[in-house]
Amino acid sequence: MTEAVSKAANYSDEMVAEMVFHYEANPTKETVEKLSAEFGKTTRSIVAKLVREGVYISAPRVTKAGAPVVRKADLVMQIQNAVGVEIPTLEKASKADLQLLLDAVAGN
Repeated sequence: MTEAVSKAANYSDEMVAEMVFHYEANPTKETVEKLSAEFGKTTRSIVAKLVREGVYISAPRVTKAGAPVVRKADLVMQIQNAVGVEIPTLEKASKADLQLLLDAVAGN
């Protein structure tokens, strides 16, 4: 005979409700850190639970300078749209060169 072993829940329904309430009121990294300290869980665990609950909002990716991250493929597409010609090997250029070219063809 096989006995069913029940796994203890990592978070109670009350804990989840409180986490969701506080995070929705202030969706920041600091809120996650406070919840982590309050419940004695890691921040990764708190984030994972908030993701499963469908309320977590990830921070937008930015460069070291604080500007939004732009993919090379997006730069290539903008350049091709500006000049009206498809250039398949343009993605092989460096990102800095692509930005310089885009600025030149867009008149910036």
